[in-house]
Amino acid sequence: MTYAIIGFGEVGQALAKAFARKGIEVAVATTRDPESFAFAAAAIGPGVIPKTLAEAVKADVVFLAVRFQSHPNVAKALPSWEGKIIVDVTNAYGVPDEELGGQPSARIVADAFAGAKLVKGFNHLAAPILAEAPASHGGRRVVFLASDDDGAAAEIGGLADKLGFAPIQLGRLAEGGLLVQGHGNIWGRLIFKDLVKFDR
Repeated sequence: MTYAIIGFGEVGQALAKAFARKGIEVAVATTRDPESFAFAAAAIGPGVIPKTLAEAVKADVVFLAVRFQSHPNVAKALPSWEGKIIVDVTNAYGVPDEELGGQPSARIVADAFAGAKLVKGFNHLAAPILAEAPASHGGRRVVFLASDDDGAAAEIGGLADKLGFAPIQLGRLAEGGLLVQGHGNIWGRLIFKDLVKFDR
């Protein structure tokens, strides 16, 4: 599997640090020239590879770490996302409910990435906490995942485990996914909950 992170702000860099800690290579991209953030990528680790957006979206698994309003621009980078997994790390806090049409924000994102399997995840933690090593107090920091595709959810759950997190599956986007969704002026009930799981 190959991995990419689209967006290299605080959240994108926090994700890149998680990959770098485990020595897993990941491409990083924005709409800017890769040279403009190459120094920041190199500071995180040698396996964090700056690429153009067109190059990065060739990865098997693409983490979407941009503003929710920017996701349609990323979706245009490929005519079809068939066979890929999109990990939706966006938050739609501040987006009026009428713009979402009563749907979970992740469903809006899924519709934009035609053919892809979407997993909502890694978005409930504030960037500074997500950037920390996930080992905590003898346990592992929890990341919540929701998807309408069980296979994709399992794949990203396995990746989260490799990155040192404790993945917890919340079920479908319209069910558990709502617990990690921001919309309007409301945060989902699990947003910002920094939890640790202890393996027995």
